[in-house]
Amino acid sequence: MSAAVAADINYWYDKRCAKAYWDQGEMAPYQELFRHTGEWLDPAPGEHWLDLGCGAGRLTRLLWQKSQGQLGSIISLDCAAANVDAIARLRQEFSPPVSQQRIRFVQADFSSGLSGFSPGTIDGVVSGLAVSYAQHWSEALGQWTTQAYDRLLADVCRLLRPGGRFVFSVNVPNPSWFRVGLFSLPSIFTARKPLKFLKNCLRMSRYAAWLKREAARGRFHYLPADVVEEKLRAAGFGHVEHRLSFARQAYIFRAIKTL
Repeated sequence: MSAAVAADINYWYDKRCAKAYWDQGEMAPYQELFRHTGEWLDPAPGEHWLDLGCGAGRLTRLLWQKSQGQLGSIISLDCAAANVDAIARLRQEFSPPVSQQRIRFVQADFSSGLSGFSPGTIDGVVSGLAVSYAQHWSEALGQWTTQAYDRLLADVCRLLRPGGRFVFSVNVPNPSWFRVGLFSLPSIFTARKPLKFLKNCLRMSRYAAWLKREAARGRFHYLPADVVEEKLRAAGFGHVEHRLSFARQAYIFRAIKTL
């Protein structure tokens, strides 16, 4: 990687960025996305799941609750080390507390792939607005490419058992953060800590501007639904469906490994 590209900032590793997005769950558009995602999740007793880009662990929590605490395990993976604290707190909030062996945090950047996971060992994978940020710089081409994005989809399919489910959300092309912010305004009045919530919303708006700039450069990937579906099928998924959510600024996909 060139010196200029190596110097590019990746805020996803930053503790302040991670903590700002911990409040995302109080935003009305995210609550809609969370609800719609949950409708497509069907964790069964004894299954093993992976939460990609877990953040504060809201989808990890949802998986555990929907299975009534009967999942074999959940691996919550994120590149931000700060989220280890969020997952640790999450384990303690359940009654009785959940062991680290059953809900485990792994710090890793999925842009490098999922080679650490054995093929056919996972029953389901979930991801909330994270897959788009798999990044790859090509020295040969001198530009960002979708190689890491495509490899991530293929890796997810590889590690899933036949019948395994991949439920994930990604932003639409050229997402309107203004629309998301507009639909989030009423959430200020219901937030547990309104001033903290407003401060983090302002931080998220700055990170959102960075995301759109980098997406325009080809570093991140806000792709049309038909392109994502084509990539999923190329990765090996059979059944694929999607729906709009997040104030119409995100797609939710459900892909099933049929072989």
